[in-house]
Amino acid sequence: MAEEFKDQQFIEFLVKSIVNHPEDVRTERSVDERGVLITLYINQDDMGYVIGRQGQTARALRILLKTVGAKENARVNLKIFEPEGARQAHQDQKITEPAEGGDAAVSDQDLADLGI
Repeated sequence: MAEEFKDQQFIEFLVKSIVNHPEDVRTERSVDERGVLITLYINQDDMGYVIGRQGQTARALRILLKTVGAKENARVNLKIFEPEGARQAHQDQKITEPAEGGDAAVSDQDLADLGI
């Protein structure tokens, strides 16, 4: 197993604590002239938990990670990996599944029946 650094261990611990599939959480760490980049891979079902409303959770994770990096005099950034097409698949799923409370999305035919 590759060497784990404090910043990498820290972000994995935090994320595993808030997701439903902690076994799917993994990180990759790379270093270049701009600093450290930690790429976070999670189960797609947990994306909402990690990003949060309007990105607040992701923003908080990045702030905490930068604080950990500052203790080591390193500039640390977090990238949350999102597979290509995952966002569109999520939008398509929201349209076809019933909304919370059991109500289905309003279709064009429903609007036409109402004369709208």
